[in-house]
Amino acid sequence: MQNRYYSLDVFRGATVALMILVNNPGSWGHIFGPLKHAPWHGVTPTDLVFPFFLFAVGNAMAFVMPRFEKAGPAEFWKKVIKRTALIFLIGLFLNWSPFIKWSGEELAAKPWGNVRILGVLQRIALCYFFASIIVFYGKTKGAFIVSMSILLLYWFICFAAGQEGDPYSLAGWFGTSIDINLLGVTHIYKGEGVPFDPEGFMSTPAAIVQVVFGFFVGQYIQLKGKNFEMLSNLLIAGIILIVTGYVWDLSFPINKKIWTSSYTIYTSGLAILTLGTLIYLIEFREVKGNWSKFFDVFGKNPLFIFVLSGFLPRVLAMLRWATETDPDGTKHYTSALPWFYTNICKPIAQDERVGSLLYAITLVAFYWLIVYILDKRKIYIKV
Repeated sequence: MQNRYYSLDVFRGATVALMILVNNPGSWGHIFGPLKHAPWHGVTPTDLVFPFFLFAVGNAMAFVMPRFEKAGPAEFWKKVIKRTALIFLIGLFLNWSPFIKWSGEELAAKPWGNVRILGVLQRIALCYFFASIIVFYGKTKGAFIVSMSILLLYWFICFAAGQEGDPYSLAGWFGTSIDINLLGVTHIYKGEGVPFDPEGFMSTPAAIVQVVFGFFVGQYIQLKGKNFEMLSNLLIAGIILIVTGYVWDLSFPINKKIWTSSYTIYTSGLAILTLGTLIYLIEFREVKGNWSKFFDVFGKNPLFIFVLSGFLPRVLAMLRWATETDPDGTKHYTSALPWFYTNICKPIAQDERVGSLLYAITLVAFYWLIVYILDKRKIYIKV
């Protein structure tokens, strides 16, 4: 019988809660440093959220893969393709939603030609798909060999195909031109000021390995059971990966936006240490209560609440009202969430970062209430 690890649920739920927190500040111009992404190379706490979630996807995969192996290849492909397609399409739906936008005083359709094709959910879908194949057919040994090969090959391609002298910079990274050719410049993210997609196809391979590492850890803790040998080996593995990531950073910089191999290694090590700490506190010391229950409910409906946290603000933004009119007749509008930030959160302190953080925490609490109610009613929306 499989050992049940409540700590895995808490780990996944905490990751989802942090994803919502960092994605919903009151003002993107007023954010505390740890809640920002690194400008390029390097890591902040915010840069750990996405790889931790992919790691958690791999943890969960370790518990379902035995069922896939027992059911056979036909059932495996049916389940994996269906789940991959659903997650990818939900991500595409989220990018396009709410399908209309305000154009002056009128609502107009949001054209497909300007919709970003890739994104967080799309990357989760692709990583889940390829990691599942690697694990199902490669088993543990084969998956390890394939994963190491991917990380080393990605390093070589970045160096060899990148701009000479600066292959790991925004301008020098090889993948942008390929992503643009595959997707078209209008379907590419432009948050860096130029067409560049941090969830693009070319930076996906090392992220796939993040899921495989999560699988390895989930499989290991099942096989070893709840004992101190398992826990100490887990912590040692985490430290080794962190040190390896730091050393690799000297020649292949740790970078989330192009998801370097060193970034995968380093963040996987941190994920293992974090999970190991939770296992020690929750499974061994039984230090749990309201704090663990708070995160646990996020982990029971992770994709649903993440999608809702992205979809709901866009819908509410359509319901706007005029706040003032300039002498030339130009109207200024607001909607529910901006009004809440400007009138309730922002005045709390002179430092606008405080109000921005309060707004984000309030939204996390709001979404927690939703998943709490769903959990009470035993409603779990799975994909």
